[in-house]
Amino acid sequence: MLIKSRNNGFIHPVASEITPQGIYTQRRELIRLMATGAAGAALATWAMRDAQAQTVTARPGKLTALTAAKSMVSGATTVEKITEYKDAAGYNNFYEFGTDKSDPARNAHTLQTSPWTVAVEGLVKKPANYTLEDLLKLSPQEERIYRLRCVEGWSMVIPWVGYSLSELIKKVEPLSSAKYVEFVTLADRKTMPYVSTHVLNWPYVEGLRMDEAMHPLTLLTFGMYGEILPKQNGAPLRLVVPWKYGFKSGKSLVKIRFTDKEPMTAWHQAAPQEYGFYSNVNPNVDHPRWSQARERRIGEDGLFSQKRKTLMFNGYEAQVGQLYAGMDLKKYY
Repeated sequence: MLIKSRNNGFIHPVASEITPQGIYTQRRELIRLMATGAAGAALATWAMRDAQAQTVTARPGKLTALTAAKSMVSGATTVEKITEYKDAAGYNNFYEFGTDKSDPARNAHTLQTSPWTVAVEGLVKKPANYTLEDLLKLSPQEERIYRLRCVEGWSMVIPWVGYSLSELIKKVEPLSSAKYVEFVTLADRKTMPYVSTHVLNWPYVEGLRMDEAMHPLTLLTFGMYGEILPKQNGAPLRLVVPWKYGFKSGKSLVKIRFTDKEPMTAWHQAAPQEYGFYSNVNPNVDHPRWSQARERRIGEDGLFSQKRKTLMFNGYEAQVGQLYAGMDLKKYY
C-alpha cells in the first residue's frame, strides 16, 4: 500500500510490506488458473492433503528401549526447527501403500510389525537372523536422538531415534571382499496393497557403498520424536541416510546383504536415466524433469511459500564430503 506524503511525494513501504517477487508471480499464476477454471482441483487437493495430515494424531507409543542423549557425530545435529509430527507422519513416500503423499498414513495400518526378523547374509563371517529385540540390544550404551534434515525435493527436520548402522556391521564382521551393502524391504501382498501393482519391481531394494554404510551418520532407526516409528514411516525399523535423497533410506527392512557387486536398486532399475546409484543431494545436478537447486520445507509450505536453496549433501558436506573426493559427482549421480 502506498501512502501519500505532505510533500506530494510517496512514502516508500518498508521491506516487510513488500510482496516478494516469487510470491507475486505465484499469485498471478493462481489468478490465471482461476480464470481458466483449473485452480479448483489444485486447491481441493491441497485442502485434502492438509486435512489428512491433521488426522495423524494417534501415535504408536513411547520407545522405552532407547533413551535420549546428544548425537556423538560432530556437527550432525541441526539447530533448525523440528518439523511438526503431524507433517512428518502424514506426508510420506512409501509406495507399497500408495503413490500419493497422504496414502501411507491412510493405508499402512495393515502392516504387521510383530514378530519381525532381519536376515543378515552374504559376505560376512557371522550371518544371522535378528529379531527386533536383538537389534535393539546391539545399541551402544548411549543411544541418541539425531535431529537431522531429510530431503526428497521437499525436506523435513526429524528427530530420529536409533544408532549408527556401523554397530551392526562391526558385529557381523564383513569379509574384505564385501564392497557394498544391499538393503531389502518387506514386500507382502497381504498387508501392502500396492505391492500388487507394477509401480516398481518388488521388493524395494537399496544399497550403499561399504564406507557409506559405515559412516556414523548412516542410521539404523527404530523411532522418531522419542516414539516407535509409525507404520507409514517405515516401522519397525528403517535406514536413514541424511545426506542422500529420501528414497535411499529403505523402510521396513527385512534383509541386509553384503556383496562385492553394486546392488541394482529399485529406482535405478525403474528409471536409470533419472536415479543413479549414489543419489547424493547435489543441487548442481538437475533431475531430467525438474531442477533440484531449491527445495520446499514441509511445515513451511503454504500455497505461496518460497522454496529454499538446496544444500550440497543436504548440508552435511563437512561430515561426508571426503567420501567422494575425486569423484565426478555429475557422472556418479
